[in-house]
Amino acid sequence: MTVEYITLQPSGDKMPLIGFGCWKVDPKDAPETIYNAIKVGYRLIDSASNYKNEESIGKGVKMAIDEGIVKREDLFITTKLWSTYHKKEHVRLACEKQLKQLGLDYVDMFLVHFPLPLKYVPIEEKYPPGWYQPGEETITLDRAPMHECWGEMEKLVESGLVRNIGVSNFNVQLLMDMLTYAKIKPSLLQVELHPYLQQEHLVNWVQQQGIAVTAYSSFGPTSFVSTGSKRAKSVEPLFENPTIKDIAAKYNRAPSQVALRWSLERNVAVVPKSLNLDRMKMNLEALNWKMDEEDVQAINQLDMGLRFNDPMVNAQKLPLFY
Repeated sequence: MTVEYITLQPSGDKMPLIGFGCWKVDPKDAPETIYNAIKVGYRLIDSASNYKNEESIGKGVKMAIDEGIVKREDLFITTKLWSTYHKKEHVRLACEKQLKQLGLDYVDMFLVHFPLPLKYVPIEEKYPPGWYQPGEETITLDRAPMHECWGEMEKLVESGLVRNIGVSNFNVQLLMDMLTYAKIKPSLLQVELHPYLQQEHLVNWVQQQGIAVTAYSSFGPTSFVSTGSKRAKSVEPLFENPTIKDIAAKYNRAPSQVALRWSLERNVAVVPKSLNLDRMKMNLEALNWKMDEEDVQAINQLDMGLRFNDPMVNAQKLPLFY
């Protein structure tokens, strides 16, 4: 298997096109899962404070390094700044906490998880804090301007705690503004992308700025059915869509590989997750074949603008993408 990369700007670091996503990996399963992912060939691990499993993720990484499967420099570790730490005095504090949990001296990519400044929750009071103040069930925003938060993200690069910085769940307007003040422009945008939510204009514009793009939730509604999402349950599963199934049959591939390959054809990185060893390997195989342009165009016709990671329809009732 050949690991393909995107070269990041401005660092020149190489980021694998396929990584292993850590959302919804149970902490008790995480050490073995991450160890197995690295053993079968994954070199990018996509983590976040709010996934509530980083200490266990770090144990899996350590197991693989201690066994000699990889060296630290062979891995590309991504994590994300949670929204309660956007104030300038809290950014480094949060990063250091995450490095300690992961057992690392640095991470390769540190993303602002959401363009959403939530009121600070002290680490010693609750960690990870989640969306709400302890004991409350409504969102409390904070006065934490993104330009100040980003300035602190840049300092993390200068201090060597992180190699690259980027953003997640941002739109073009936010990025246009950021590019007017950033000393270090974002290397990466990570957003929800799949055949049902293609965001073509966003992807094209961002790539034209020299910013790489990573897709999360590449399998569309699949990951969200277990969360109780009515939207995910109401739509045809991506793997059962006739177009996806026909293309899978044409290439003798699994529907999941078709979904991943469609993103790779757009030069968009992916971070699928599976606890099953065979499916881990199968997802990596998306690197090893090409899809005809007519099939890419057929999948392009499936776009419904259907977002599943939407805090407005989830418990938070927050119109973040409107």
